[in-house]
Amino acid sequence: MGAKMLVESDPYETRIALLEEDRLTEYFLERRHQRGVVGNVYKGRVTRVLPGMQAAFVDIGLERDAFLYVADVLPALPPGEEGDLDAADLLEGDAGNPSIDTLLRAGQELLVQVTKDPLANKGARVTTHVTLPGRFLVLLPTVRHLGVSRRIEDETERARLRARLEELPAEGGGLIVRTAGQGRDAADFAADHAWLSSAWRRIRDGAALVSAPALVHQDLDLALRVVRDRFSADFTVLWVAGEETYSRIVEFLDQVQPALVSRVKLDREERALLERFDVDRSIEAALKPKVWLPSGGYLVINPTEALVAIDVNTGRYVGRSNLEETALATNLEAVVEVVRQIRLRDLGGIVVIDFIDMMERGHREEVFAALERELTKDHAKHKVLAISEFGLVELTRERSRTNLERQLTTACPYCQGVGRIPSPATVSLRVRRAVLRLAAAAPARELLVRCHPEVARALRDSERGILVELERELGARVLLQEDAETHQASFDILEV
Repeated sequence: MGAKMLVESDPYETRIALLEEDRLTEYFLERRHQRGVVGNVYKGRVTRVLPGMQAAFVDIGLERDAFLYVADVLPALPPGEEGDLDAADLLEGDAGNPSIDTLLRAGQELLVQVTKDPLANKGARVTTHVTLPGRFLVLLPTVRHLGVSRRIEDETERARLRARLEELPAEGGGLIVRTAGQGRDAADFAADHAWLSSAWRRIRDGAALVSAPALVHQDLDLALRVVRDRFSADFTVLWVAGEETYSRIVEFLDQVQPALVSRVKLDREERALLERFDVDRSIEAALKPKVWLPSGGYLVINPTEALVAIDVNTGRYVGRSNLEETALATNLEAVVEVVRQIRLRDLGGIVVIDFIDMMERGHREEVFAALERELTKDHAKHKVLAISEFGLVELTRERSRTNLERQLTTACPYCQGVGRIPSPATVSLRVRRAVLRLAAAAPARELLVRCHPEVARALRDSERGILVELERELGARVLLQEDAETHQASFDILEV
């Protein structure tokens, strides 16, 4: 059936869906007033240097100062050093780094690029090592490095690609062949290199003309960025709703990958594109903690501040033979859905998967191998640890943008994001204690408790003994007034 890319754009937002076998696997959203800043290049000013954290804060003109780690300030690699790193690897340092205060000082101006959007109460993360991605190459203006994407595994092809890199003009920087560069010829690389080099010259010259903080280069908008990074021969079609966006995508592809232009189709149907492919319903399901598996098993996904916990359960599935085989079958089925949900929800940081316990080591290894295979579909950088004897798998996944839940939802004002509220029985007992305190301070003949209808119902039914006790001990009437506008955990006590 092949993969499909759907792009739907209007004056308020751009939405992009990636479908595999007509199932939603990834979703990208950019609203006009919430456009991300990853990839943007700024001329910033250092506001604070923190040797204890080996980091500095840089004013780049956003609401919060950006965070700059020492590894992102280090000088470029020595001339001629090569390797198989990808762009992200070049931003990671080691324990031998010099102190940050020997590299930066407060008030210093420098050119930085955003590598992570601001998240929650954290500012953006930036690096001084700018990376400019093209269709087939990544230009590294500050790093002397030639490399090939780790996703290209054939050694003969890797050697050929590295030879092509060495043929390109040396301008003091570095280059990495992207996965899309596999099988490409010298002309493709030369055109990509010329385009990227021109972009870097514009950035460098523009930075010299402005004072910090200032935006020097804005990355492509979401539609062109996803098309650049993800659209390939693996996709059978790219449907676009909106003539302006369609024209821009065709024009862009004509420059960077003309062979794929014929796969771009303008959607003219009256019914909304993403609605036709059932994307909206899939998104609604992805915001819920429980995900059903075809066999009757299910996943429970719980994101927390520290990590994301994913629990696998057999549910209604009872299997056909024994418990061990049932656990294996459910876990293998869960692997596919777990990875799909990680990609769709864009879950990052530490993820812990609690598979159903399996006694046989071979079964645990089979599930782990299936998980590793499925994770090859994920474009985000990740690291996974072997499955434990208890069925736990820990993995880390790169977090570079706001995840689906944070993009589409806000904390519930009723429960403050906890997801649970005090039960009517709990609130009824709080009412009892509050009435006793009030009566001890100022005895009254009649008290009115204004509370949520569910609490009032409990006080008249399951907790009715509370009112009987209060009236007997205090010698006063205790009246109830239902108020649907009152929070279930709140109440007022008035003297009448």
